[in-house]
Amino acid sequence: MPGTVLLLAASPMGKGCLVDAASVLPVLAAVPPPVLAGAETANVVELADPLEPQAVLTRLRAAAAAPGPLTVYVAGQLQLDRRQRLPHLALARTTPATVRYTAFPWHWFREELRLRPAGATTVLLDLHADAETWEWLRGNALDCGPAVTVYGRVAPPAGRGRRAVAAPSYMKAIATILRSGGRPGLDRLHQMAAARIAGDGETGDLVLPDRAEPAPPLRSPTQTPARSPMQARTPVPVPVPVPLSTSTPPITPPPKTSLPPSLSPVPVPRPADFVPDRLAPWPQPPGGTPAPDVAADADMDMDAGAAGGGDPHADISAAVRSGRHAEAGALAARHERAAVAAHGAGSEEAFHWAEVRADLAMFAGDAEGSCRIWMAVAGARLDAGQPADAPAVEAAVDRAHHQWGRIGDAARARELGPALTRLRGRVPGRHEGALDHVQEHLRQLQTQG
Repeated sequence: MPGTVLLLAASPMGKGCLVDAASVLPVLAAVPPPVLAGAETANVVELADPLEPQAVLTRLRAAAAAPGPLTVYVAGQLQLDRRQRLPHLALARTTPATVRYTAFPWHWFREELRLRPAGATTVLLDLHADAETWEWLRGNALDCGPAVTVYGRVAPPAGRGRRAVAAPSYMKAIATILRSGGRPGLDRLHQMAAARIAGDGETGDLVLPDRAEPAPPLRSPTQTPARSPMQARTPVPVPVPVPLSTSTPPITPPPKTSLPPSLSPVPVPRPADFVPDRLAPWPQPPGGTPAPDVAADADMDMDAGAAGGGDPHADISAAVRSGRHAEAGALAARHERAAVAAHGAGSEEAFHWAEVRADLAMFAGDAEGSCRIWMAVAGARLDAGQPADAPAVEAAVDRAHHQWGRIGDAARARELGPALTRLRGRVPGRHEGALDHVQEHLRQLQTQG
């Protein structure tokens, strides 16, 4: 099966630049794609100093949706936003004051890659940190999700008086080794590159991982896997894979208005045989109840998986890939009910499975169902006391907004519009003009009635 390679090199323009990240791309581009991917054939996508976070997100989503192994090479610098103090990959227009709006939030890597099959995704990092971010890294982990293998380094800030822009030497060492012929295993490749830059005098880096080991398989949130010091110490991240489909025409936007560029949805497959699932406690569109035999089979599958220690995410992903959307939804709903019973309706475990169901509805082409679930998740998180600018809250509202714009039935979209408007008023998010768009689109839907 062909592999996919994403080459991402980004750093700010001007005096805030810590590393000349894009200088590594010609060296990486000289490596044959199959060697970059560790596969017989590979497709390579290159992003050099992108300007907008949404451009990076679109490419990452497309790469995450591709079958086969995925290898992501990232060179750049990390900075914290001033409001939430969360790490971001700085892009070309990023300044210390605009990190929140112009840089790529690091937790988006986790969100986009979380439903990838275990063992099928590798991320190689060569990052530089400023002083604030370096201090943050002392007490927090930098990861890309539990199903992703991460190798690389984060270089500390330069000492006083040293203002020269650094080079992505670790990534250049990786590329040089790969160009020399053959492809050593990832553990060995990482060790060779780290030894090479250490021999050149670069020391004091934060090395990822702290010990070479394969990433653990993706687990249910109710399981508690052993963590290495470099694995995430964060709540269960939100899954948001949005696969691109070259065979499916894009949805026609409503007349005289369109989503802001940063909120424009990506076309997704819309299978005709999806049966919407009525699953408590989250609201669903009326009239959709899974066939009893599907729900029963899903329950049996869950019981068998739990007894054998299987990974429910892998079972759900396999069902989606084979078009068994109702079965996938029933499995996720069963796990959600179990999480609510064990941990409470406001727990991260329960939110996780509700969010999985929202994505499953999206995969099946049920934009209305996905929108309803995302809105319910956002409201429940707010009711649980989470702030309006919390990443998980903003993500839920953004995705509800995405899916609302994809609802083809004007009456159904009009029904959801007032609730989404109120939610957008509470959670404006990072995207300029989002609330204005909801209001304008709702006015147009009302004239269509």
